[in-house]
Amino acid sequence: MPERRYVITFGCPDRTGIIARVASFLADAGGWIVEAAYHTDPDTNWFFTRQEVRADSLPFDADELRARFAEVAASLSAESNWQVEDTGVRRRAVILVSREGHCLYDLLGRVASGELDVDVRAVIGNHENLADITRAHGIPFHHVRFTEDKGAAFDQVRKLVAVHQPHAIVLARFMQILPPELCTEWAGRAINIHHSFLPSFVGARPYHQAHHRGVKLIGATCHYVTADLDAGPIIEQDVIRVDHGDSVHDLVRKGRDIEKIILARGLRWHLENRVLVHGNRTVVF
Repeated sequence: MPERRYVITFGCPDRTGIIARVASFLADAGGWIVEAAYHTDPDTNWFFTRQEVRADSLPFDADELRARFAEVAASLSAESNWQVEDTGVRRRAVILVSREGHCLYDLLGRVASGELDVDVRAVIGNHENLADITRAHGIPFHHVRFTEDKGAAFDQVRKLVAVHQPHAIVLARFMQILPPELCTEWAGRAINIHHSFLPSFVGARPYHQAHHRGVKLIGATCHYVTADLDAGPIIEQDVIRVDHGDSVHDLVRKGRDIEKIILARGLRWHLENRVLVHGNRTVVF
């Protein structure tokens, strides 16, 4: 059983004494820091940090830690930009899918093997292709038909998701553009895998675009969803080499391998509170 920890993350305007302030606060309470990361962005003069503290080293629980840390956050002008998370509370996720199942298969396999510690509460699909594999893993599958009235369909999806209050809503090749109101409601929780190395080849059929352009590298991008199509803060990216002999089918096949890895990696970092968003950029500790 992994050691229970409290994870503190925040960003604030940079200045001297920030690290000392946080360390003193934790030390005074008996907190045992087991992991600490820091970064300062010189372009914005913004400071970022992530601290892991052994839960058993503190004489109070996570709620009390939040209440006490609020004063520290306020003194550092990080009033609305900080979190304290308890690793003893298992993270919840809902996965949205369409017809293609490679990302879903991969995530469910990682969860089943214990490699990815997340409670997948439900899978929602706009087709029924992936219902059987989902239910084989003991997870409820909900089919929502997307016809001409997409507003009604998205309203149904929103209600199905809201029941579970997930820490992550994973668009595992969902192939539907979220309406702006859902992007706002799910801000910082909706994670998409785009089958392209953004910002190149946005939108539909990126592998066809890449093949037409004659690229030598293709990739995938895991990012947070915003109302700007395929332009949200990037969590993780990777590439694979291709050459002139590869067909569009070859690019799609190779790209699927990258998509699975990047989505799993980005989701893990999100669930572990390793991703700090500032504007349209991220710091990943």
